[in-house]
Amino acid sequence: MATRERLRSQVVTGLRHLMVVALMALLAFLGGVATTQLWPVHTETRYFAADVSVEPSLNSTIQLPTVVGDVILNFDGPLPAPGLTAQVQVREEVTDLLRSGQLRTAELQPDQSELRQAMDNGVREVAWKFAAGALVTTLLALLAYAVARPRHTGHVILVSSTATALALAGPGTAAYLTYRTDNVKEYRATSLLSLVQANTGILDDLDRKADQGAIYVTNLLALSDAVRQEFTPTDEQQPDAARFLLVSDIHGMDQYPLMRQIVASEDIDAVIDTGDLINFGDPREGDLTGIYRGIESLGVPYIFVRGNHDATSPTDERFLRRMAQVPNVILLEPTAEEFVRVDINGVSITGFNDRRYFNQRSTEFAEQQGELAALWREATADRDPTDIVATHQPYSAFRVPTGGVTVNGHMHAPGLDRQHIQMGSFTGGGLVNQFRLPPLTEEAREAAAEDVETRGELVGRPYAFDILSFGTDCSVKRLTRFSYRNLVSGRPQFDDVSIVNGRAIQPNVPEGRTCGRELGVVSGPMLDFPATVEPAEGDPADEPGSDGAVMVPRPDDAAVTTGP
Repeated sequence: MATRERLRSQVVTGLRHLMVVALMALLAFLGGVATTQLWPVHTETRYFAADVSVEPSLNSTIQLPTVVGDVILNFDGPLPAPGLTAQVQVREEVTDLLRSGQLRTAELQPDQSELRQAMDNGVREVAWKFAAGALVTTLLALLAYAVARPRHTGHVILVSSTATALALAGPGTAAYLTYRTDNVKEYRATSLLSLVQANTGILDDLDRKADQGAIYVTNLLALSDAVRQEFTPTDEQQPDAARFLLVSDIHGMDQYPLMRQIVASEDIDAVIDTGDLINFGDPREGDLTGIYRGIESLGVPYIFVRGNHDATSPTDERFLRRMAQVPNVILLEPTAEEFVRVDINGVSITGFNDRRYFNQRSTEFAEQQGELAALWREATADRDPTDIVATHQPYSAFRVPTGGVTVNGHMHAPGLDRQHIQMGSFTGGGLVNQFRLPPLTEEAREAAAEDVETRGELVGRPYAFDILSFGTDCSVKRLTRFSYRNLVSGRPQFDDVSIVNGRAIQPNVPEGRTCGRELGVVSGPMLDFPATVEPAEGDPADEPGSDGAVMVPRPDDAAVTTGP
């Protein structure tokens, strides 16, 4: 009996030791994972960098998330391997090279030897960092036990070493056997990266297609101008004092060769952009796509308010600061609640930024936009409304007073409600919104089957822009609206051109004012312009369409600074 009891005791003790070792091995594994999560391994090529970490899962998957989509590699190996995540981004110094013209985006492709070296370096560093984290975790856990029972120090070292070895041997062996090229089960790309895979021919040579589109749009401009002159009464053909190109929702697509052609052929005095110039709120996107260079190339003032895709949080002003570095950009709200006014040939313009941001999750959008409009009304309560008030979203645009018009974007569809002008998207929503995902849904498959050549083009998202003209009496003279399709696919298709009489937008001509190109560009903080009215009682902008409009006299030049 004694022998049986002794054997039973030894078995129980052995099982207990095995359980302790197994638990400590699990703890060591989690400690190694946590170490790589808290201190990811940094590896890089000449132009790209990645922060690699181990995931607390055995799914044999490598994920490379980026701001424009994810690359996901699933492996089918003999053992389930721990997942790996590599946060990939373009290195900071690359944006400076792109901005200065010393580097083209086509040169960013790394060669295979460079990529393999970066991967090997990353794998080695992940391995030792994981091992260090596993060992330290088990030592710390068993140290408490050793302090309580100092006679067991030898056992502590043995158990810690065994657990760490198991934590390394199991996942390490699985990773070594599984993460091989011949074990790749599935390659998958999401979001914009999937569009690149499915539409490589369409995405090639966008600059060339923009130039081709410029020729097409120029013909439309010439046609509409001829029709306008034919049907405009002679007594209403006063010269234009200011001509504005209204654009919005460019979404990271460099179509500035086209915009440059419009500015030149239509004698545009300034561009007004109501936001969503980029997609993901990161200023580097503008460097990579050449947008800042494109804006500067226009050669006229570029008046801008931020949209919800131009920031990553309500207080993120990185993109505004980057835009301020472009010589011809004028920010109407360069920082929160500090407003700028600009007069173009005597036509006054103010506006305010959106406070929404990229990927925001909230259902209180209307309330937030109402608060923005209320802040704007409070800030301008002692001043007459300017001729143009610019903001991104229609809800807030309808709730602020204007002397002439409000302009907004956001909806990717042009609209007009009395003095409220809503622009469509100058690029059809940009590449992110311009193409369908690969035909994963039944609707997408049906669309692809109907028209194989244009299956990437979204239906109902035409490219659109407006030209707003003011007369020498400082009133709205004319709104000309253009929309067309299929520019990216290289086969532009006419959609619509319309000309709206200015009296339908602004029935009452302001009194005692004269505008003209001899007045030039004047800009400065709104508070530097003299207050001209007493604060109004009540709220004239509570309901859409009510403007409470009073025209603004031009301030003394000494009160402001000359803009670009």
